[in-house]
This record gives sequence, structure tokens and C-alpha cells, in this order.
Amino acid sequence: MAAAAPATAAVRRMKLGSQGLEVSAQGLGCMGMSAFYGPHKPEADMVALIHHAVAAGVTHLDTSDMYGPHTNELLLGKALQGGVREKVEVATKFAVSFADGKVEIRGDPAYVRAACEGSLRRLGVDCVDLYYQHRVDKKVPIEVTFSLRMGMKEHLPRFQPANLEKNAEIFERVNAMAARKGCTPSQLALAWVHHQGSDVCPIPGTTKIENFNQNVAALSVKLTPGEMTELESYASTDVVQGDRYAQTAGTWKDSETPPLSSWKAE
Repeated sequence: MAAAAPATAAVRRMKLGSQGLEVSAQGLGCMGMSAFYGPHKPEADMVALIHHAVAAGVTHLDTSDMYGPHTNELLLGKALQGGVREKVEVATKFAVSFADGKVEIRGDPAYVRAACEGSLRRLGVDCVDLYYQHRVDKKVPIEVTFSLRMGMKEHLPRFQPANLEKNAEIFERVNAMAARKGCTPSQLALAWVHHQGSDVCPIPGTTKIENFNQNVAALSVKLTPGEMTELESYASTDVVQGDRYAQTAGTWKDSETPPLSSWKAE
């Protein structure tokens, strides 16, 4: 088992996008605090974790209206009270509608506007710092969806038995490099993401303060160009077995939208 890099890394700041938004170079994904990650987590513990993250300098907090659905935004909204909102950058997402018990991907302007208003209400804020599209609605031209921008494990194929044994071999190679670097495999993975460029901000999630501290320590892991190349060779597309998500989960691969000229406004 590789040892963890010490949790003493300072969290630098970075520019995200081209409109002046500045965030912590590593964020905190809040999804697992409310959904998709084991049994229910005590709300007080999750609020304490968020406050610990902010105190550590991780101020980019990421959620979505589909987490729960809605309960993760409500949780984050509680954590933002008492002056915390002014210290952080809040990101949330839209596109997955649960109206009438039916899951549907939507990107039409009326839906996006209503979704944004719902997120603001649940978060208890008058604006969010980053609002982005969780899945692409292939029925709506992407230009139409973004026309509002100025106003506003058992299901994982890579862990199925047929793929797990082969992918476990990749993990052993990653684990060996992590041991050489004096960090954990998860810290090595985060370091690889950080080394993709100064404009890349990973948002790892966790429900435990000790794991959060380990994630922050990934900022101190440095990789040489040779090590980057070696890591990437482990996980080339012809080596990793299985898709990341089940076929029922849409991804950015499913992002072709109709031409703008075809759109008829309602």
C-alpha cells in the first residue's frame, strides 16, 4: 500500500474560463454527500466537512440539481449560511428533469430558466458562480440552450467481473508508481489531472475529512513529463476494459445537437 503524501499542500488559486472567475485549484464535489454513494450521511457531518474544506482553502464547491434529486443543493445551502457564501465559489448544474416521475434530458430555455430558479432557491443564494449543463439535450440546438447565459458501483461497467481482472492489472501499475512517488494512487490520479494544464480544476468528492485532507495533499505531488507519459500508457483506450458509465447514463459523447436553423421557438 502506497503511503499518502503529507496533507500540508497550500491550495493555490486559478482562473476558470475567460470571464474572470477565480476558484481554488482543487474543488470539492458534494454529490456523494447526498446521493449515489452508499447509505445516508448525517447532515451535520457533511456540513462540517464542507466548512473544513473552506477553512483549508478549498472554496470551489460543486453540486447539481439531480443529486438526490435536489437534496444535495439543500445540504450545500445550509452549509453556506452564516457568512460562508461570501468565501466560496458555488457551481451547480442543470439538464436532468425529474418532472412527473419521469427522467428526461432537457435544454430548452423555459426549462433551463426554471431549473436555475429552483437551484437558487434551494441553495439560498441570489446567484451561482458557475452554472453548467450536466447532459446535452440532443433535441435542442446548443446555441439555444446557452442563449440564456447572460441572464442566468454496481452500475459501472469497468467494475463488472469481465473487466475487473484486466483493469486490476492497470491499478497495480499505478499503485507501483504511487509507491515510488510517496503518495496514494488517488493522489497520483489527481496530480495527473492537475498536470493537464493551469486551467484544469478537479472536483474530487468525499464524505470523510481524512480523505479530503489526502485529496488536498495531491497538490504537492509533482510529475515529470516522462511520468505523465508512463501513466497515460497504462490507461490507453485499447487497454482499459469497459465503458465508464452504463449505457443508460448519457455522457458528453452524446452531444450532437440539431442545427440552430431548425429551432422553432415556443
